[in-house]
Amino acid sequence: MAESGLKKWFSQNWVDIGSKKKGGGFKKCGRSKQKADAKRKYPKCVPAAKAARMSESQRKSAVKRKRSKAQGVGGKPTNVKTFAANGGLMYNKRSGQAIRGFGFKGVL
Repeated sequence: MAESGLKKWFSQNWVDIGSKKKGGGFKKCGRSKQKADAKRKYPKCVPAAKAARMSESQRKSAVKRKRSKAQGVGGKPTNVKTFAANGGLMYNKRSGQAIRGFGFKGVL
């Protein structure tokens, strides 16, 4: 049986799509209190599997929307959608249907 819910969420490898590593891939999600991380910009975190499926423009768009919002308002983290509501269309190569984001099963 497949994992679901909170157990799945914790078992996923979360990465910051706003900071690439030199050898490829992305840095781990989050920041420490170290001086090296103090200058690091606010992270936009997604599971590594989703980050690998995203195009470069989708990653840039998500990071830009996250960093444009005021961070930590009221002591709570700031959340933004990973995929833009008005864009992010992809086309199914087999059927030619337009789909929105990943996992969307309908037709626009």
